Amino acid sequence: MAATRACQFLAGSSVMSTSGNSGRDRGVSLSRRMAVSTEQISSAATTTTSFVENGRLSEKKTKRRKEESELISNVYWNLDEMTEENRKKLKDYFEECKDLIRSDGGPPRWFSPLECGSHTPDSPLLLFLPGIDGTGLGLIRHHHKLGKIFDLWCLHIPAKDRTSFADLVKLVERTVRSECERSPGRPIYLVGESLGGCIALDVAARNPDIDLVLILANPATSFNRSQLQSLIPLLELIPDQLLLNLPYMLNLVSGDPLRMAWENVVKGLLPLQNVGVISSQDLLGMPQVLADMLPRETLLWKLQLLKSASASANSHLHAVKVQALILCSGKDQLLPSQEEVQRLRRMLPKSEIRLFEESGHFLFLEDDVDLVTSIKGASFYRRGKYLDYVSDYIPPTPYEFKKIYESNRWVVAATSPVMLSTLEDGEVVRGLAGIPSEGPVLYVGYHMLLGFELAPMVIQFFMERNILLRGIAHPMMFFRLREGNMVDLAAFDTFRLMGAVPVSGPNFYKLLSSKSHVLLYPGGVREALHRKGEEYKLFWPERSEFVRMASRFGTKIVPFGVVGEDDVGEVSLARFIVHSRRSF
Repeated sequence: MAATRACQFLAGSSVMSTSGNSGRDRGVSLSRRMAVSTEQISSAATTTTSFVENGRLSEKKTKRRKEESELISNVYWNLDEMTEENRKKLKDYFEECKDLIRSDGGPPRWFSPLECGSHTPDSPLLLFLPGIDGTGLGLIRHHHKLGKIFDLWCLHIPAKDRTSFADLVKLVERTVRSECERSPGRPIYLVGESLGGCIALDVAARNPDIDLVLILANPATSFNRSQLQSLIPLLELIPDQLLLNLPYMLNLVSGDPLRMAWENVVKGLLPLQNVGVISSQDLLGMPQVLADMLPRETLLWKLQLLKSASASANSHLHAVKVQALILCSGKDQLLPSQEEVQRLRRMLPKSEIRLFEESGHFLFLEDDVDLVTSIKGASFYRRGKYLDYVSDYIPPTPYEFKKIYESNRWVVAATSPVMLSTLEDGEVVRGLAGIPSEGPVLYVGYHMLLGFELAPMVIQFFMERNILLRGIAHPMMFFRLREGNMVDLAAFDTFRLMGAVPVSGPNFYKLLSSKSHVLLYPGGVREALHRKGEEYKLFWPERSEFVRMASRFGTKIVPFGVVGEDDVGEVSLARFIVHSRRSF
């Protein structure tokens, strides 16, 4: 085991640093051994960085420092230049629907989108089961990204097709069984939207021996409690000659058409002249496309299909034992999805839910919904029978990281972190130049109050050095520990997306064997929730088993400390109390 002298620190209201091996005196308070005086640092012969009175750093620009800084790959530094991945727009959906409807006919069938490209041989199969539109193009905005990690097939149900729900279930079931026999070791993902969600549930109930993963977007299991059911007798009375061009139909597509139209204009989807008056006649020709996709007789058939699908799926819910990720829209005007997902979570033992509060019924056509990100964040992506948090992990894309950075920008702004590291010769430098590039590397530190140092630290490592810190995290971030007062796992999606793994010996072994950069807090939750008077105090176990594991792989151990966060919290709390007293 090689212990490096490179130490990294996060500073809030004050800046302190140290060099050398920080692994001694583990049982004492860190305030004694980590707070090194500025006189000691500035007087070191090898140090080219000194502290001034206002807490900022004054740097001597040497040739050596310049060369070292040029070696740092700041691939994630210019976040403003990052744009959304190659996703098609809402107008592409309607244009391709037109082309598909023109040549429509025949029975339901599978197709694989051309834009999916190639995928790895061990990629799992993903079958998309469409909703009421039946085109199979509901994932059009996700094809490019899904095609990189899945073998994607989409089911197309022609507008004039009258296949019953039972026969649709048998069609999907035959495909599932055939692909399971061809590749018995890989899971099969069923992504179902409204009607497709009911098909997926029935297939899972009928095939408990097959490794399935369900992803259900606003499933139509609540059809009997929706407003759609009341349309069936109305449509039966409407003559064929009367065109169904209702504003309500426009709401079926987007939940809130005016809101989506405005957002699309802002993002360059619509011409600027369409902003003035958005109506069902000029919004990208949507009514005509809807009339072609869902003429009166087809809409009536689809609603009757939804009714039978809902009844069948609900009668088989008790037999569904597979993993299920339920995606719910907060503004679904078709189905009472928010109430339904709570019921489904109670009925399905291995289910998790993700709520998209500002989205309409057709969830996958929304701008702010990324299916791949949701799958990765929920730890639902696996290539084998069991999830491997190391080999199945897919790092965040630049755009995903940009979204994570923006959501944590307030933490960085509130703490104003300063990163310091120590080179091998003892020189203390600002930034992360002293951090080893090659793994395996183990970063061992202690938690400040509530662990607020995590986000700035992980973000800075990724931006400045392109190093992804794989954090060893508490199991509550990954599993439903109790059926009673359950923790909302969606709150930890960002941690999982950035590579956190549940604490266990096998996971730690796999990370080090794969030469990863591992982040470990031996004090855990107790250290993050320390009480008053316990600042800078370690709560580490008596025996540090991680040292033995690290030595087996020749791991570089980087001890690090954090100062200033508790002080910022104390000052903020004092100000809040004073302000509250003045208000009364």
